[in-house]
Amino acid sequence: MVFERKKGMEVKKAIIPVAGLGTRFLPLSKAIPKELFPLGLKPVVEYVVKEAIDSKIEEIIFVLRPEKKVVFDYFTKPIKSKKILLSKYKDQFLDELKSLERMKKRVKFSFVYQKIPRGDGDALLKAKKLIKKEPVAALCADDVIESKKPCLFEMIKIFKTYQKPILAIKRVDKKSIRFYGIVEAKKINKNLFKIERIVEKPEPKEAPSNLAIVGRSIITERVFKYLEKEKGEVILSKVLGKMIEKGEEVLGYEFEGQWLECGNKFAYLKSNLYLTLKDKKFKKELKKFLKEKNLL
Repeated sequence: MVFERKKGMEVKKAIIPVAGLGTRFLPLSKAIPKELFPLGLKPVVEYVVKEAIDSKIEEIIFVLRPEKKVVFDYFTKPIKSKKILLSKYKDQFLDELKSLERMKKRVKFSFVYQKIPRGDGDALLKAKKLIKKEPVAALCADDVIESKKPCLFEMIKIFKTYQKPILAIKRVDKKSIRFYGIVEAKKINKNLFKIERIVEKPEPKEAPSNLAIVGRSIITERVFKYLEKEKGEVILSKVLGKMIEKGEEVLGYEFEGQWLECGNKFAYLKSNLYLTLKDKKFKKELKKFLKEKNLL
């Protein structure tokens, strides 16, 4: 499979939709947006933002519900309380505050509202006024990717060559296939595929592969035109599937590294435990605690 190599526009902006209702995390999400739930020592969404920044993104656009503006404030609002800054415990959180300040210097944060959640595709459309005609990255705040080189950075490199929409994909075990969008694809090289079909949550016997769609994509002006034609709930993967059926080219990048899902309580707890156990100090303390409680 040979694609024509092109030179074109670069990806400098990213959209992170965080306007979902968080129903899988109720009643916890009534008080705190699930994107701010702690994952290790940082909120889930901070890992996603860091990936975007490490991928040389210059502007991050959050798509929010009005009551979830706290997600935007987390990255942009300074601490003004002198009591906190002068606290005897400040050394315990000073590094984290400095890290957020460094993020603000490396990237511009913007936001738009999606008052009624109508799918991830609709969320992308809400941000279109800040995008114009340039290609843009879209990152799902539920998916944290741990890899030596940022997944998005590698996708942007591929986009520079091919100038085509790209989806991140990852192999899953057979039992899990029915929970994901699965692609039928032909390999172009080691990690790059041409996607020929997208099947939503198939039964394992009917699935064309075990390559699941992960919450990273690069979309173009042409994708936005297809999104604008949709009515009701607008789902990006379904729209890309329609584009493929009409002969449009969509690529898949099989990234290396760990996919840490945080879209439901059980997945979130597993991802949290994984990151905790990777920290040697935490791992030691956890073992000590479990022994004290007769759980180990």
